[in-house]
Amino acid sequence: MDQLRAMRVFARVIDEGSFAGAARALDLAPAVVTRLIAELEEHLGARLIQRTTRSLALSSVGERYLERVRHILADVDESAAQIQSLSESPQGNLRVMVPSAFAVHQLAKHLPAFHADYPQVTLSLNSTTEFSGPDDLHDLHDITVMALREAPEGDFIARRLARSEVILCASPAYLDHAGRPETPRGLEQHQMLLPPTSMMQRDVTFVHEDGRTAVRVHPPHRPLLTTAHTDTLHASALAGLGIAGLMSLVVEDALRDGTLERVLPGWHAMRFDLWLTMPTRKPVPARTRVFWDFLLRTFGGEDRDPWQTHPRCSGTPVPSRSLG
Repeated sequence: MDQLRAMRVFARVIDEGSFAGAARALDLAPAVVTRLIAELEEHLGARLIQRTTRSLALSSVGERYLERVRHILADVDESAAQIQSLSESPQGNLRVMVPSAFAVHQLAKHLPAFHADYPQVTLSLNSTTEFSGPDDLHDLHDITVMALREAPEGDFIARRLARSEVILCASPAYLDHAGRPETPRGLEQHQMLLPPTSMMQRDVTFVHEDGRTAVRVHPPHRPLLTTAHTDTLHASALAGLGIAGLMSLVVEDALRDGTLERVLPGWHAMRFDLWLTMPTRKPVPARTRVFWDFLLRTFGGEDRDPWQTHPRCSGTPVPSRSLG
């Protein structure tokens, strides 16, 4: 009997609540699961699981044995991961959950650099339509990126990745036609592209970069466009439909190349903090550790907005070059 294998099957039967569930989770035939549990009980000389036609329950011996089994399996897995990290280059599949806007406008363009450094690591990337919160973190993902208004709380490891402010922008063609507002209250005269009212506060507070000036503005009763889809707001602003409020990480490239222009430079509507998180479990595979470190190097790992460093992103006029 492979005792370690039998112990893994025993723990999975309890986790899944049935022999059939454990067989599916472990990709084993149900008869194999039944046989391994029977062999383990025979080896120990004790009944571990009380079975009925409708349910199963741990015996008193099984409860004590399960506690020891979990510690043993954790120690075995941690030891294996430590040896692998010393003797092998990072490899295998990494499961990552990120907000879709972050995946499209930031993460994707940096993945070739990660792949060049770690060609044996593959990614299974899941994206949320909206920005992730602590409820989106679970053991199915090795790393989750969250964008939150407040620091995350929960039983997981968290590290700040960056900050992103919601800023206003529009196409130069729209602003040439409709004018450039000089104060937040001047937005009332413009075509606004906004999230649905249910996602917004009653009033939007614009904060100046000096940290001392704030102006409260009531959103238009009927904005020209409302949508919860970030990329639709982005595309509509590019098309010249109006002024949109978008996270700096979304509009960085468009502001750099001049297809969008910063509106009300020095002001932002709100801010989100981006956090790297992972479940509190051991061990941490090498592939998880190197991707974690790669994201921190790429986006700074500090309480600042790395997507407003270019003059056009901050709204600073960029002098045109002389052709002479």
